[in-house]
Amino acid sequence: MACFLVPMILAIITSTIQKTARNTAQKLKLWLLNALLWGGVILLTVEHVWHGEVTPWPPYLTAMSNPADIPIMLHEMSTIGTAMSVVTLCTWAATLAISNLITPKITAFKQMGAANKTNTTI
Repeated sequence: MACFLVPMILAIITSTIQKTARNTAQKLKLWLLNALLWGGVILLTVEHVWHGEVTPWPPYLTAMSNPADIPIMLHEMSTIGTAMSVVTLCTWAATLAISNLITPKITAFKQMGAANKTNTTI
């Protein structure tokens, strides 16, 4: 119904941070988080439009046309939408951690290879 709204709000916040705090955004690789969030939002929006859960006319979300469905929609947003956002954040954090662990090793390996090349030439 509206589970894509939670990651969309998070994507808007992180996109704003990326535009305003550029140095922090580069260190945290917020472009990757934004790509994950916006990609998921776009795919979920297309899926919801395809199934008729989102319409181009008010109230836009079909769950809001019946007041009895609003609590169900809010429950879905708080459970499914939050879970999707948490999984996306964990995926981004794991990618960031792995990148920070591997990058120094690759740099050291390249430097070691360059030192070996200079020592072997006579």
